[in-house]
This record gives sequence, C-alpha cells and structure tokens, in this order.
Amino acid sequence: MDNRIAPGALPATARDDDAVLPQTVAPAVDDAYRKKAEQAAVKFESFFIGHMLKQMRSSTKELAAEDSIYKNSINSDMLDMADGQVADQLAGQRAFGVADAILRQLMPAPAAPRSVTGNNTSQTSPLVDAKIKPPQA
Repeated sequence: MDNRIAPGALPATARDDDAVLPQTVAPAVDDAYRKKAEQAAVKFESFFIGHMLKQMRSSTKELAAEDSIYKNSINSDMLDMADGQVADQLAGQRAFGVADAILRQLMPAPAAPRSVTGNNTSQTSPLVDAKIKPPQA
C-alpha cells in the first residue's frame, strides 16, 4: 500500500512573505444594516450642512449694516425651512462627501482577492526593475 500524499492533495501553506499580509476576511454585512447605516450617514450630512447654513446666515446677519435686508428677521422662519430643504437635497446627492466618509468607517472594506497558487511573481515597473538590477554590459 502506498502511503505517499499526492502533491496537490494538501492545501497551500503560508509562505514567509505571506506573514506580512493581513489574513483577515471582512465580515458580511447584511442589507438591513447597510440601509440603516446609509440613512443615518445621509441624515448626519444633512444635519451638518443645515448647521453650516444656519451659521452662515447668523454671520451674515451679524455683519450686515443696520439698514440691510439681512438684518430683518421677518422671514427667518421661512429661510430656516428653506435651508433645511437645501441641506436635505445636498445630503441626498452626497455633495459634501460626509456620508461617504462615515460609511467608509462603518462598513468593512471588501477583502482583496488573494492568489491561491504558490507563485510569488512581483510585478514592478520597468523603472523600479532598472534600479534593482544592475545594468547589463
């Protein structure tokens, strides 16, 4: 009886240069969590933009002259509602990128595909190869 193991029967073992690569696999994110995270991120971006617009209106009002139209507080409620709508529209378009930044932190990054073969072929640019290898005479 032959007790030898066929060459391809065992899984590939880790090589010395694999030790520096991260071995973690990103956990799967369910759709409900992703949807809630996206809604929360967009709402936060809307809040952020709305607060920025509110501060800009407040600064404009403080810096305006006494007879300026910006000093008049008659339409301030309507302007606040309009600023809220503008903030919602801009956040829905993710115009400022705040929601995207939050989602990058909340969602795990997709795992990079790894080579199953044992080949360790590094692909460097010719410029790097020229610096590493001595010139041929």
